[in-house]
Amino acid sequence: MARTIGRWTGGTLTARSFLKPHKVAEAVFHPAWIPPSLDPAIDKLKRIRVIAGAVASIGVYTVLEGGFDVTELLENALTASAVLLFLTPVTVGVMLLVWRRTGTLRQLRTPLLNSLALLLLFIGSVVALALLVQTTNATHGPLVIIAGGAAMMWMLVFVARGAFRVTGNFFGTGAVHRCLPALLSTVTSWLVAVPDLVTGDLHGLGLTLGVVFILGAPVTVTAIALLETGRLKRRYGIRLGAHPAGHPPVPGPVPPMPPGAPTGHPYIPPQGNPYAPGAGNPYAPYNSQTPYNPRTPYNPQAPQGS
Repeated sequence: MARTIGRWTGGTLTARSFLKPHKVAEAVFHPAWIPPSLDPAIDKLKRIRVIAGAVASIGVYTVLEGGFDVTELLENALTASAVLLFLTPVTVGVMLLVWRRTGTLRQLRTPLLNSLALLLLFIGSVVALALLVQTTNATHGPLVIIAGGAAMMWMLVFVARGAFRVTGNFFGTGAVHRCLPALLSTVTSWLVAVPDLVTGDLHGLGLTLGVVFILGAPVTVTAIALLETGRLKRRYGIRLGAHPAGHPPVPGPVPPMPPGAPTGHPYIPPQGNPYAPGAGNPYAPYNSQTPYNPRTPYNPQAPQGS
């Protein structure tokens, strides 16, 4: 794997960018070292997986059970962050043991450290938002409330957009292995859902709704992850159990059409009739309007000067 190219944000952030928290989140939580998707179909699968994963991580029951509560939402986010902090390194460690049989792990060090840094950065943002909300709610000064409220709204947009990005790229683990984000999203969604089923905590939704809402998201995430990994295997030869260094080279970007190319195939020269009368046809009859062509054959029926 290549080392990180350029800066973390790829030089996309400016001073004015910080007025738009979603732009900052895009640059911070989808850094320049994350490889682009191989084709649009995988992008669509990832977007669907992000939606289903959000249902599993946040919980639809948060809205259905007594209305929307920011405090409960933050508590769920903190719990999910703790799960990610524990589960992601364990899952990646298991896969490293698998890949170690067919390749070395030293070349994976840089993308692994980058992914770990992105994970810690997101968890730190969630913790900072939770502390900011608690501090603002516990303060009675009007100026502090106004300043804290503005900062809280900025952080809320920043974290929400960041959660969307890191769920899609799963903390940049695609730079380690293309199939790793699908695996991690599947394992995480089931780990979030299974304890509620085991303990019988259906959050007041009843047996039917509880099972549907709790199991619906991980089942959907698993199905989409299987489609995603299956497509990577069929079209690009990328297998989850194979070391990343052993994957075949992925196709590069399609070259752009040359400027001024005619309509049709851009690499075929313009075609015409090579036997039409004119200077370009060596077999065309000579006349006064036709320029002299030294390649014109001698005509014995019309001798020179006749």
